Amino acid sequence: MPLLILFIAIPIIEIGLFIQVGGWLGLWPTLAIVILTAVIGTYLLRLQGMAALARLQNNLRTGQSPMDPIVNGAMILVAGVLLLTPGFFTDTIGLLMLTPPVRALLIRWGAAKFVNKSTVIFTSAGGPRSDPRQGTRPDNGTVDGDYVVLDDDDAQTRGNSGWTKPD
Repeated sequence: MPLLILFIAIPIIEIGLFIQVGGWLGLWPTLAIVILTAVIGTYLLRLQGMAALARLQNNLRTGQSPMDPIVNGAMILVAGVLLLTPGFFTDTIGLLMLTPPVRALLIRWGAAKFVNKSTVIFTSAGGPRSDPRQGTRPDNGTVDGDYVVLDDDDAQTRGNSGWTKPD
């Protein structure tokens, strides 16, 4: 439901802003501002996107968690989409999302929302439920699994995928 409200409210806000700014500046300056924000947004998107990619590669190379650069990169992508969408409201939101302090604030807010709504339950196959507060699962030594025996004749019909031994 909130997404439907956004899809209805944002175009109405954009139309109202176009009418106000167009009445104040005129048609051509208004269109020039929209095109200029798209060009600037594309430049900033490329600049910050490459920086986020470099941070991701550095984190992967040093063995650190890649989560922060991935989330920042996703938010930069959303900001770029908003900047490329014609309109003053979406451009303002997109420019705000390109600033690192605003991104950090949104990430903290989103993480708090996600953590408060998630529930993790640990279970072991065929055994009693474990207590997530203990951090361990009961181990009764039983491993449950399924298997299929493949004859050599079946290997001929499967083809050579590169993962099978050559004859």
